[in-house]
Amino acid sequence: MMPTPMHRRGNYTSGDDFVLEYGELRFTFNERDFRERCEQAARKLSFLDSPIEPDEAEDLINLVVNGEVTDPTSALGEHVNECWSELVGPSERSLVHWLRRLIFRGAWLDQRVKEGELDIAFSEDTQTFLYVQPDRGGEPIELAPEPSWNRVAYVRR
Repeated sequence: MMPTPMHRRGNYTSGDDFVLEYGELRFTFNERDFRERCEQAARKLSFLDSPIEPDEAEDLINLVVNGEVTDPTSALGEHVNECWSELVGPSERSLVHWLRRLIFRGAWLDQRVKEGELDIAFSEDTQTFLYVQPDRGGEPIELAPEPSWNRVAYVRR
C-alpha cells in the first residue's frame, strides 16, 4: 500500500496590503477585505454593533495591525484608549488577540472552502451560515466560542 502524499494547504490571499502569519501560514489581504474582516470580527466579539465610518475603520485597523491606537482619528480610537485597561490583558483575554484570531480563522476557513475541504450551508434553525464537511455528510464544524466585549462596546455618539 502506497502512503498518501501530504496535502500542502494553500495560503489565503486577496491582495498585498496586509499580512497575517501563523507558523508556516501566510495570509495576505487587500485593503477592503482586511477592513471588512476587522469590522466583522469586532461585531462577532460584540465590540461593535453597527457599521463604522472610514475614520473609525482606520482606528480599528490600526488596533489590529499595531496592537494599539497611538494617534486616534475617530471616537472609536478614543474609546479604545479610554477603555484600554479593560481591552488589554493576557492573550486569551485581549481584544487585539481575539480580533486577529477571528480574522485569521475566517481567512483559513475561506481558504478551506476554496480548496474544496469545506462547504458553506445555511441553517434554518439558527438563520446563519455554517461551514460543513462534505466528506462527512455535510456535518457542521464546531468553532471555538469567542468572548464578548459587550460591556465596553463602542457605540457611536
